[in-house]
Amino acid sequence: MSNFTHWNEEGRPKMVDITEKSETTRTAVARSVVTFKKELYEAIQTNQIKKGDPLQVAQIAGIMAAKKTSDLIPMCHPIQIKGVDFTFEYANTNQDYQLMIQAAVKCNGSTGVEMEALTAVSVAALTFYDMCKAVDKSICIQETLLVSKTGGKNGDYQLKR
Repeated sequence: MSNFTHWNEEGRPKMVDITEKSETTRTAVARSVVTFKKELYEAIQTNQIKKGDPLQVAQIAGIMAAKKTSDLIPMCHPIQIKGVDFTFEYANTNQDYQLMIQAAVKCNGSTGVEMEALTAVSVAALTFYDMCKAVDKSICIQETLLVSKTGGKNGDYQLKR
């Protein structure tokens, strides 16, 4: 018998039973950082990306991804998301530009929305790459992480850096 929470008595994967967990309001904020060249930043600012506005398309893709997380991550429960919102912030580093993509996801449920927020920013970052790769193939998706979460039996979490 295994002590793993996502393994059954026969040592095979299972989805954890959450029927006894109480429903609470749960939120999660995740962030992904993308680095790229100055030429791409200038092309975005002057509407020169031939596929269209990369941030609008990335936001739509991120929202869709949050809603489909349980289809992509095997042990995630399908949950009824109550809201998904994005913020995008550019920063000029010494040599390159960065885009910080942040998603906030909210639900009322028996399990958290951390994976939905992380999936949302990951897909948004990939979509940004897809929209902009004709201008800069060296785009780098640097880090994706959980910034904060609220609700649930494990309590709140806030990234400390």
